[in-house]
Amino acid sequence: MIDVLFRGARVWVVIALFVVSACSSTTYVYNRLDFLLPWYMDDYVDLDAEQEVYLDELLVPFLAWHRAHELPVYLTALNRIEGSLNEPLTPGGVGAIVTDFESAWLRLQGEGLTQLLDLGARLSDEQIAAFLEALWEQQREFEEEYLERDEEEFFEDNYDNTLDTFQDYLGKLSDDQKQWVRESSRQLLRSDQVWLQERALWLTELGILLEREPGWQERVRVAVSAKNKNITPEYQRVYEHNMDAIYQLIAQVLNARSERQSRHVRGKLADVREDLETLIAQGKTDTAARSDEPSNNRP
Repeated sequence: MIDVLFRGARVWVVIALFVVSACSSTTYVYNRLDFLLPWYMDDYVDLDAEQEVYLDELLVPFLAWHRAHELPVYLTALNRIEGSLNEPLTPGGVGAIVTDFESAWLRLQGEGLTQLLDLGARLSDEQIAAFLEALWEQQREFEEEYLERDEEEFFEDNYDNTLDTFQDYLGKLSDDQKQWVRESSRQLLRSDQVWLQERALWLTELGILLEREPGWQERVRVAVSAKNKNITPEYQRVYEHNMDAIYQLIAQVLNARSERQSRHVRGKLADVREDLETLIAQGKTDTAARSDEPSNNRP
C-alpha cells in the first residue's frame, strides 16, 4: 500500500493504458477485491476465526464506498481515455490521465488504511511480529530481484515489460513501434536502489509504530501521509525524468497505431466499460438489498 509511489516507473504505463482488466475479467477481479487488496492482512499473518469474521465485516462498507464513489470516477476517466483517442495524443494529455489514477489510488489507500488500523488493534504481539517479518522478507526478495540486475538486464526488463503492456492493449506492434519502446527503455533511470533504501527506512519506522503505544493509530496515519508527500529530491528527479519519457512513448506509439490496433484498444476499453457498469449496478443492488434487511440482521 505505502510503496506505490516508489514502484518502478513502468507501473504507470500500465495505469495509463487502463489496466483495470489485468485479468481476463474486471468483474472477476473486482468481486475478489478482498483477496487482492494490498492491506489484506491474511496475506501476511494467520488470522484466527474471529479476526477473519471481523475483517469480512470491515470490508463490507469499504467495498460499498468504492463501488458507490470510486467506480463512477473510473468510468469518467475511461470516457476521457476513449475521447483522447479521437485526436493526436500529447505527452501532457497522457500525464493528465495518469494523474487521475494516482489520485484515485491515494483515495483508495486512505480509505483502506482505516480497515488496516482497525484490524491491527485486534492482532496479538506475535501476529504483529509475523506481519513485520513478512514485510522484511518481501524486502529481501525485492533486493534480490532488482538490485542484482546489471544495467543491461535493467534495460531489457524495461523493454520486455513495456512491450508486453502495449501489446496487451494494441496487439502486435510494428517494427517502428518496437524500436521506439526499446529506445525509450534505455532512457529510463534506475530508481530501484533509492526506492528500496527508503522502503527499508519505512519498515524500521513502522516496526516502532506497531509497538502500539497509546495513540499509535493516529501516528501511523500521520507517518503514511508524510511518506506520501516527502519524496526525496533524488527520487523526485528520477521519477519526473522517467515519467516524461514514458508519457512521450505512449503518445508516440498510440499516435502511430494502425486501424487494427485502434480496433484492438477500443475493444479492450469497451470490455472495461461493460465491467465497470456491471459492478456499479451490482453495488446499487447490494445497497438496496442491505437497506431492506431488518436492522438486527446487519453486521
